[in-house]
Amino acid sequence: MDVATEEIEFLARSSHRVGVMEGLIDGSCERGELRAATGASSPTMSRILADFEDRRWIVREGPTYELTPLGEFVAERFLELREAMEIERKLRDVWQWLPREMDGFSVDLFTDAVVSYPGPGYPYEPVERLTHLIEGTTRLRGFDSIVFKSINNETVCQAVLDGMELEYVYSPTALEKTFAWNPERVTEVASCDHCTVFVHDDLPDRSRCGLGIVDDRAGICCHDTETGALTAVIDTDAPAAREWAISTFERVRKEARLVEPQAFETLVSSDLHS
Repeated sequence: MDVATEEIEFLARSSHRVGVMEGLIDGSCERGELRAATGASSPTMSRILADFEDRRWIVREGPTYELTPLGEFVAERFLELREAMEIERKLRDVWQWLPREMDGFSVDLFTDAVVSYPGPGYPYEPVERLTHLIEGTTRLRGFDSIVFKSINNETVCQAVLDGMELEYVYSPTALEKTFAWNPERVTEVASCDHCTVFVHDDLPDRSRCGLGIVDDRAGICCHDTETGALTAVIDTDAPAAREWAISTFERVRKEARLVEPQAFETLVSSDLHS
């Protein structure tokens, strides 16, 4: 093991050492404050402070300890690595469905995301999370090339009829299958003034995921590339993620073609007379 890895292990294998770093990164602390924050015994705290002083990470000024510039550098980088690993663990099961073609996407945007992923014996968590997000918003924007589960189609339709504003971009196939799900219901919703439907021939990440934006959150709907089934929903209220999602949606919407409500009515009429 190289020296750098040994130093990482030195910190990582002790929650008390990490706690002291966390306590001092916000400013100087007295020994008793550090003990209270970390739960370390007096002998353990003595060893930690001595080890940190030997490494030139901290200095003592009277009763208080504070990080040196070198200690600040170590603490910031170590805590950033820990945060990165926390994000990685959260997204490990869904990484293969994350966007690759949506410009500006970064895992950092979804640091605080809620990941809804089917658990053992219960596959409905993503669908239920999506339903919750749709029912709790006054405006929904997004795009997707995969047909939602019928329960989510009905949730969207009912929300629009109850006043929710909808702007959505479909692939031609997704729009066709959404219409086929319930032609009369879709036509009724599409005729609402606050419902705007678009179609796009080449949506980004079309076989992998879609994007949704509600009042205060942005989300990624992940799909199985072979079956099209909804496999996960990843959503966050981080402002940077929402800004990225809005700009991505607006770019896709500008490339899409507006579908007039009359187009749905024509399709229903043709079905009735066929």
